[in-house]
Amino acid sequence: MTGREHAKLLGIFFLIQSGLSIFGGIIAILIYGGMGSLMMANARREEEQFMAGFFLVMAVVVGFFILIFGALYFFAGWRLFKQKPNARTLGIIASCVALLGFPIGTALGIYGLWFFFGDAGKNYFNGGGNTGANNYPPPPPQSWQ
Repeated sequence: MTGREHAKLLGIFFLIQSGLSIFGGIIAILIYGGMGSLMMANARREEEQFMAGFFLVMAVVVGFFILIFGALYFFAGWRLFKQKPNARTLGIIASCVALLGFPIGTALGIYGLWFFFGDAGKNYFNGGGNTGANNYPPPPPQSWQ
């Protein structure tokens, strides 16, 4: 595969990871928020009200961080897919963050770091364009004679 193909594939993977993260963030907000709301409606003592408030605060905090990670994956994936100049920097950051998500995120992070710090990624992002393992210089003219 060429560096361009790796970059596009990695961009697609980051976009998929972004969708999964945002979906998970919305589910976490709904679960924690729902639990907090139900607990708040049935709270009679001060301790129960505190726990209900705790669940509502956790819904906001957990959802916020998950959505931030999803946005990071989205911007990195979009930049890679559209071949923008700062895609390498965003991709490295997103790959390091993705390492925390076992098992899919870890695989994505390892693949991303392998590409960005490997020869194909360095050649692609340093102006090599489509250079990669499968691109060889053309044969000299009249080499068939």
